[in-house]
Amino acid sequence: MQYYLLIPLLPLGAFLLNIMLGRRVIRRQAHWPSTLAVAGSLVVTVMVLLDVMSGRTLNEDLYVWIVSGNFKVSVGFMIDQLTAVMLVVVTSVSFLVHVYSIGYMQDDPGYYRFYAYLSLFTFSMLMLVTANNFLQLYFGWEAVGLCSYLLIGFWYEKRSASDAGKKAFIVNRFGDFGFGLGVIMVFLTFGTLDYVSVFDGAGGVAAQTINILGADVNLITLIALLLFCGAVGKSAQVPLHVWLPDAMEGPTPVSALIHAATMVTAGVFMVARLNPIFSLSPVAMDVVAVVGAVTALFAATIALVQNDIKRVIAYSTISQLGYMFIACGVGAFGAGIFHLYTHAFFKALLFLCAGSVMHAMGGEVDMQKMGGLKRYMPLTYWTMLIASLSISGIPPLAGFFSKDEILWVAFNGGGVGRAVWALGTLAAVLTAFYSFRLIYLTFHGEFRGTEEQRHHLHESPAVMTVPLAVLCVGAVAAGWIGIPPIISSVFGVEDANWFAEFLKPVVGHPEIEAPHSTEALVMGFSVAVAAVGIAVAWVFYIRNREIPAVLARRCGILYRLLFNKYYVDEIYNATVVRPAMLIARYVLVGLSDGVIIEGVVNGVPALINRFGARLRRLQSGLLQSYAAVMALGLFLLMAVVVMVLK
Repeated sequence: MQYYLLIPLLPLGAFLLNIMLGRRVIRRQAHWPSTLAVAGSLVVTVMVLLDVMSGRTLNEDLYVWIVSGNFKVSVGFMIDQLTAVMLVVVTSVSFLVHVYSIGYMQDDPGYYRFYAYLSLFTFSMLMLVTANNFLQLYFGWEAVGLCSYLLIGFWYEKRSASDAGKKAFIVNRFGDFGFGLGVIMVFLTFGTLDYVSVFDGAGGVAAQTINILGADVNLITLIALLLFCGAVGKSAQVPLHVWLPDAMEGPTPVSALIHAATMVTAGVFMVARLNPIFSLSPVAMDVVAVVGAVTALFAATIALVQNDIKRVIAYSTISQLGYMFIACGVGAFGAGIFHLYTHAFFKALLFLCAGSVMHAMGGEVDMQKMGGLKRYMPLTYWTMLIASLSISGIPPLAGFFSKDEILWVAFNGGGVGRAVWALGTLAAVLTAFYSFRLIYLTFHGEFRGTEEQRHHLHESPAVMTVPLAVLCVGAVAAGWIGIPPIISSVFGVEDANWFAEFLKPVVGHPEIEAPHSTEALVMGFSVAVAAVGIAVAWVFYIRNREIPAVLARRCGILYRLLFNKYYVDEIYNATVVRPAMLIARYVLVGLSDGVIIEGVVNGVPALINRFGARLRRLQSGLLQSYAAVMALGLFLLMAVVVMVLK
């Protein structure tokens, strides 16, 4: 099974080739090394998946990375069921995005650099999901953050893009600080960073406490919450969600790959991978579930009134990530990964469809300036419609199976289960509404753009539409490997939820003892509320287009609150950014740098210079002055000798 090493190494090789030779040698052919490399990774991933399905898993150290005293870490790989699923998601979506980008980025002067960054990101993400220890996980974690910074700010000459890249990087530092402390706590507690060793020893420290500022805190809870800090940042959960909408300043293929299907799901993967730790702390599990539910509803409300087509999808991503954390928080880690898997297809499809619309509209992102695009872009329309139905949870599309499984296990979950189910169901209504608001504003009605834009309208080239068609298949059928028993039994099929059984050895599966009638009621209710959301959107944006404007006027305060994203950015700017800038300007720069450091660095040479200037005045060149000084010195010397002899 050593061939698995090709999965991360092929994209790494493509990155090195493009970054070294792309500018002068490869140039406009830079897509070939990157696309072929990720295609090779996808082929090897299929081979690995077949091996894992046959019962073969792997956990081995490749070589020793760091040795310092009793601290020893290796570069190692764990290939099991969870890894196999993530490899399929990363390599398949990455390959389609690489192909799509050939058409989308063809005229960009930084073509080679774009593909180099894509390859580096793919390598980093693959290292993250295949790691068998916490330090290698942390390496991949920070590497994908670096690639995100590079790709968000890819058009660095554009101020908003470079600011968005910095914002993403800095906001994630808050979460990653806690994540780093969590990794340190793991080593201090278990004496190792190896997954298997830590998981085996986790039960033995479940009851241990640690004293912090006079309070006894459960050790496992502390570790889990610190690690979850990283997930909150990387997966854009409240309150560290603010970076993801701004990340839409990067090229649209970046949004589809990094900020919809792969990197932002790293937090969900991490919680699922570390489920033996999280499962031992009911407090940490409740925190995960509540943060996910609050984020799902919070982001969905903001998406209701946004007009930037990519920002609507970005807030949708934040909301759907919240669903994944709801599942993990109620112990259904497999359901969370299932939604991660289906979400990758329909969300990547939504972003790439948005890119196709922008390509036709000359870069326009305001949905209020679109409309009537259905007749010009039929393939983009139908694929985006299917993706919107899927994310709304309409059967038998992929999103229905994964979202409804989460709501069902939450409904039956203990602790905060019913509360997060209620929030998740309300978010489902809003999801259907804003998804079809996007469809109706963009593709239906009369065209509201300029005549120049109308003249430019056309369907995207095949190199862009073929990936849309392939992702559309995933948006429809990706959920069919996780059909719940209540549905499969109708057709006389047993054990149709293959996905849950496949992941069960790694993440477990909660046993739910409830009548099928209750499950059918919960499932039917979630589908009904999604249908209501779609119907209300139709009334608002097809039947009577005056309703949204009237509501905006009558509910002006609420509308402005949602349109301005609850003013979270403004609050952070007032409470964090400005104070930090003032401290940096007057303390770090003014006092530390200007007074202390500059005082030493420039002050000592200045003092020497002044002393030398005074000393140079003694060198007058006049013989009588030298004779007088010598006489004075001789007189002083004799006076000292006389005084000493007395």
